[in-house]
Amino acid sequence: MIFKRMLGALGIGGPSVDTVLAVPSVQPGQPLAGEVRVQGGDHQVEIQFIALGLVTRVEVEHSEGEHTGTTEFFRTQVSGPFRLAAGELKVVPFQLPIPWETPVTEFYGQHLNGMSLGVRTELAVAKAVDKGDLDPVSIRPLPSQERVLEAFGTLGFQFRKADLEVGHLHGVNQQLPFFQEIEFYPPPQYAGRINEVELTFVANPAGLDIILEADKRAGMFSSGGDSFGRFQVSHEQAVHMDWATEIGRWLDAVAERGHGGHGYGAPGYGAPGHGAPGYGAPGHGAPGYGAPGHGAPGYGGHGYGHGSHGHHDDDHHRRGGGVGMGAVAAAGAAGVVGGFVAAEMIDEVGDFFEGDDDEG
Repeated sequence: MIFKRMLGALGIGGPSVDTVLAVPSVQPGQPLAGEVRVQGGDHQVEIQFIALGLVTRVEVEHSEGEHTGTTEFFRTQVSGPFRLAAGELKVVPFQLPIPWETPVTEFYGQHLNGMSLGVRTELAVAKAVDKGDLDPVSIRPLPSQERVLEAFGTLGFQFRKADLEVGHLHGVNQQLPFFQEIEFYPPPQYAGRINEVELTFVANPAGLDIILEADKRAGMFSSGGDSFGRFQVSHEQAVHMDWATEIGRWLDAVAERGHGGHGYGAPGYGAPGHGAPGYGAPGHGAPGYGAPGHGAPGYGGHGYGHGSHGHHDDDHHRRGGGVGMGAVAAAGAAGVVGGFVAAEMIDEVGDFFEGDDDEG
């Protein structure tokens, strides 16, 4: 993958740049290797620096609606100052670390509609900075993410689109100023009850937060609205979980009762204030209690279980910094074995999102 641009900001006869990527796709957490080739122009110049940035398109919601903009979410310098003679070729190799939270843009080689991500090369010469064209990069899912996406296909979901929203997820250790929503049409058996389901990944070196959001239609005896489910697992555990069963159980709860908030925290991975320890002997899964700010880390031997519906909050705003801290945790007899513990359950939008309407 190559892009070449004569640096117009630096005048006619200035240097030109090629950015060459070793591979066109990479996974989150991996380095993106390549080299920047700077070709000297008609005269000698003093290069101040070469920088690379990861750039993507995000949606920003505000009181008047929403708009789409471009944001640079990672940046690093790959070269300091050097002198470039007329006609000289300077090659600068690089290893660009891809953040763990970088959004997925392809699955099984197919581009996810709505996603756009690339590497931007910036060359500074004599106080003039030229931001070159974007070199597209595809981000493949991690094996742990891939297992979840495969389960959506197994259950009969149909991919709709994906986008990035500026903001922070409440209770999630999120580093980037935006999060990805991968939207699906539900399987036919949920037609008329659920409009769509959105999937969000927030990854880090240790594991993965998986957030599910269902847009439920209002019925004769039930109200509509959004319901959430959250799973917090290590990458290894995610690879071995039966996601089709877990997601299907959550979806059934949403469709039948209108509440599907539940989740799991893996031993040694749950963050303080977000995981509740599972108490009780194996096979019983007695309830684990804990509200945000009080729950113990996600640990415990064999306590496990499924949550019933979560706390209801009258605040239905998607963004509203400082709202709703009343999510409750509960566990039942059914659940995931192997030391998973019940985590907080969130059923209202206001309990899950913190406001942040500025681009990062």
